[in-house]
Amino acid sequence: MAAPAPNTPNDARATGGSFLLQPVGTFRQNTPEDFSEDQRAFYKTALQFSREQVLPNAERIESKDAAYMRELLGRAGETGLLMLDVPEAHGGLGADKTSSMLVAEASSLLASFGVTLMAHTGIGSLPIAWFGSPEQKAKYLPELATGQKIAAYALTEQGSGSDALGAKTRAVRAEDGSWRLTGSKLFITNSAFGDVFTVFAKVDGEKFSAFIVERDTPGFSIGPEERKMGIRGSSTCPLYLEDAIVPASALLGEIGRGHKIAFNILNLGRMKLAPYSLGSMKEQLGDALRFAAERKQFGVAILTFPLIREKLARMAAWTYAIESMVYRTSGLVDARLAAEGAGADDGERIMAAFEEYAIEASIMKVAASEALDMLVDEAVQIHGGAGFIEDYPVERAYRDSRINRLFEGTNEINRMLITGMLLKRAAKGDLPLEAALAEAEAAVAAGKGPKARVQDGLSREEECAEALKQLALVSLSAGHRGFGAALEKQQDVLATISDLVMDAYAVESAVVRTRQAAKDGALDEVRVALVKSLATEVMSRGLERARKALCASLEGEALQSALARLAPLLALPSYRPQTLRETIVTALETRNGELFPYV
Repeated sequence: MAAPAPNTPNDARATGGSFLLQPVGTFRQNTPEDFSEDQRAFYKTALQFSREQVLPNAERIESKDAAYMRELLGRAGETGLLMLDVPEAHGGLGADKTSSMLVAEASSLLASFGVTLMAHTGIGSLPIAWFGSPEQKAKYLPELATGQKIAAYALTEQGSGSDALGAKTRAVRAEDGSWRLTGSKLFITNSAFGDVFTVFAKVDGEKFSAFIVERDTPGFSIGPEERKMGIRGSSTCPLYLEDAIVPASALLGEIGRGHKIAFNILNLGRMKLAPYSLGSMKEQLGDALRFAAERKQFGVAILTFPLIREKLARMAAWTYAIESMVYRTSGLVDARLAAEGAGADDGERIMAAFEEYAIEASIMKVAASEALDMLVDEAVQIHGGAGFIEDYPVERAYRDSRINRLFEGTNEINRMLITGMLLKRAAKGDLPLEAALAEAEAAVAAGKGPKARVQDGLSREEECAEALKQLALVSLSAGHRGFGAALEKQQDVLATISDLVMDAYAVESAVVRTRQAAKDGALDEVRVALVKSLATEVMSRGLERARKALCASLEGEALQSALARLAPLLALPSYRPQTLRETIVTALETRNGELFPYV
């Protein structure tokens, strides 16, 4: 029998990173099953736009027809797809963040268009929506909300990618209060047809700040299109500022506070990259299933082959996991904003809500981008030689997926951030990590493995989630013992701990969602199979990850003792792979590749 869930759809008391220290199911989480009619309507509208106006014109978009992409964005604006995050006072809809994530998911079926739309609505428009003065908001937001003007975000430079604060672009104030900007930017999305650019520069070479630069600014120019491996239909150009003069009113936010804009916008970008990846995963899963049903070898459809079905089952399990993580996290943001009474024009509180869940944003970004890469790679394999041919959409999807591990901070940087932010929140007193480390060490020393609080068909998987948390905490404790304060510089150890944390979040999100979806206390067998498949995979790799962290942190008797004590956490649940596989793939076949559609 699944445990009864609280009545509220999500809980603002679930603070950032706290899932690692709390039992599975402490709070009810937001899931797709909780979507409102309005949220489903936003998704349906965006999905219809993608299927009717984007995919049929994929070849034209991929040929870098900038004028057509601009026209397409205008149509999206007329449909209302560009205004969800813009306050109503400035011509937008002021929608909740889950609705915004749903539009990102539905807009990703052709990656080039999805990237273009997200760059405009997210990192392009929201710096002004969150940090702009009343005059800046009134001037720019209404036209950005309708697609009359297109926004872009200019942070990266030749020598400052992950190290954003290493930017060399300079801003010098003139006697009349105007600003002279000098420098260059690299890899800027939407640059070929953008009208409004958020440009980061250092005032007097020192104070990192942000400026709004319009396309026709004297001294501001746009370089040629980059020739990219993937997302070829999106515009990516360098920008040049040669004594570009902007008025005093172009300063966005405060002098020397540009990092506040840059890092919070990156939190948003990471969070939105996850549903964007999820939409691509669903599209390629369905396409691979249909291809396997049509393709015959040895006189039968390859869909009947166990190894093909095994691939499809794994693809489906990770799609379910990422979907569960994405909307759990968007629900946390929405719950916090609702609890604080924050409106769509309350930039400070919106920013603070995204900052609160920055750990989860990095988790989602890494997990979703790597799950998508796995999925499209398997989809190419299912297609065989056809997957290498441009006539098949999976060839383009394979190339397009690779950028997501680089966008919004590389996955390596985000792995450093996950564990690093946990440590910083603990140091600030926002997370009782020290007590949790001691408790985990004591449990392991006593030979106590986790015990499920709920006895049902997912009890072992609940224990898997708890075991992954304990493995992460024990590994972090070993890192402290081995390196002390220098742990923050041990990238390999921090990354391994982050991997354990991410897998724990994935399994917990899927377990809790499945229990919440139970009807009359009965768990859905397809959902259960998806969770069991996921948990078995991540637990099997959790062993090696924990061993790596311990071996990197300790040595001698301390290491051997620590390794020996891990045994109670590493017991894998028993399962029959054929049963899980067939339950999942049979459901995929009967539901045309969509296990739990929103509409």
